[in-house]
Amino acid sequence: MSNFNDLEYQEFWNERYKSQQFAYGTEPNTFFKNCIDQLTPKSILLPADGEGRNGVYAASLGWKVVSTDLSVEGKNKALQLAIEKDTSLEYIVGDIEQCNFPKESFDSIGLIYAHFSPDKITTIHQKLNDWLKPKGSIIFEAYSKTHLPFRENNPKIGGPQSLDMLFSVEEIKRDFPNFDFKILEDVGIQLNEGDFHNGTGKVIRGFGTKIK
Repeated sequence: MSNFNDLEYQEFWNERYKSQQFAYGTEPNTFFKNCIDQLTPKSILLPADGEGRNGVYAASLGWKVVSTDLSVEGKNKALQLAIEKDTSLEYIVGDIEQCNFPKESFDSIGLIYAHFSPDKITTIHQKLNDWLKPKGSIIFEAYSKTHLPFRENNPKIGGPQSLDMLFSVEEIKRDFPNFDFKILEDVGIQLNEGDFHNGTGKVIRGFGTKIK
């Protein structure tokens, strides 16, 4: 997907999210849930939140949630899910790189399978760093650069096919140098999330606090 332009990328996700069934299910990502359950509900930004399974879960805990995604179909599903769960969230359709939030305006940021175009990744991460308050938390799970052999063996596990859209521990340390990570690892996991995250794969997981 690294060769997609922004419009093609948007069309890809609109196509994936337009069916009635939720592409990745309606339950929150396990790592996201385990981390956010440890935090006091305040404000959280969730870029690339898709159909809203993580944003809606956070909102159900009392978080003030801002979710973003390129897909209007994703927004429609997220708002539908929020109604079903008797909660609400703000959802912005657009490129997170073009968003302009005030500095230090969020208490937490969740990056769950937020695989951006390679030329944008570091810039977006810097913006997210700026938008997070000191002592704020980051929750990160996304496919590792060591994941490709697993995807080749089982495409149902999902994830980008291009190495430059995947992550390493070193890249997360580089992009978020001012964080104290209690968890930062390249780990094998078993995914069972809807139709598109199924099987064994490799991910980078991070849970840390901004120290300055």
